[in-house]
Amino acid sequence: MTRILPGILAMALVVVASNILVQFLILDGLLTWGAFTYPIAFLVTDVMNRIYGAGPARRVVLAGFIVGVACSLIGSRIMLEFGPAVPLRVAIGSGTAFLVAQLLDVAIFSRLREGPWWRAPLASTLVGSTVDTALFFTIAFSAALSFGAAADSNVAWAQDPAPFLLAGPMAPLWTTLAVADWAVKLAVALLALMPFRLITGHFRASAV
Repeated sequence: MTRILPGILAMALVVVASNILVQFLILDGLLTWGAFTYPIAFLVTDVMNRIYGAGPARRVVLAGFIVGVACSLIGSRIMLEFGPAVPLRVAIGSGTAFLVAQLLDVAIFSRLREGPWWRAPLASTLVGSTVDTALFFTIAFSAALSFGAAADSNVAWAQDPAPFLLAGPMAPLWTTLAVADWAVKLAVALLALMPFRLITGHFRASAV
């Protein structure tokens, strides 16, 4: 456990920071600052997987999930003008998306780990990010799902019609938010290749 403690702390930091920064909107509400920190969780998972293997990486993911649940519980008790800071559907969507996407990332990375150095982290993060986005926004905001009148009313704003990506045909607002969030995740996935290479290279050099 001691050897993966830095990974656990890094994952916890990413999760806590993202839960705080998601409250701050940018680009007229199209994104939040949390959209830029959350994808770093995939970098942490991939680094741990490359250095220590799938088992330790899953333990880091589980630690991040527990921290995320704790953040959601705290946020659900903080009441803002229009309801809890973390509505029930957002909490369920966040936890489900994180756990499924991160474990999928570990599985894909492990399957591709023997290929070129960049293939496993890039492929696993791209697939994981896509699944994460689809699960979170569908569970948290889609009208196709219902968690009861009270829970649904707290996220009803996301189902209001709005121009898709601010310029296209009318669509539920949450679909635009999902695509914008997904685009950020893809960009971070590409940018994260450099720190992934540097960090894992440093550990390999230290082990020689």
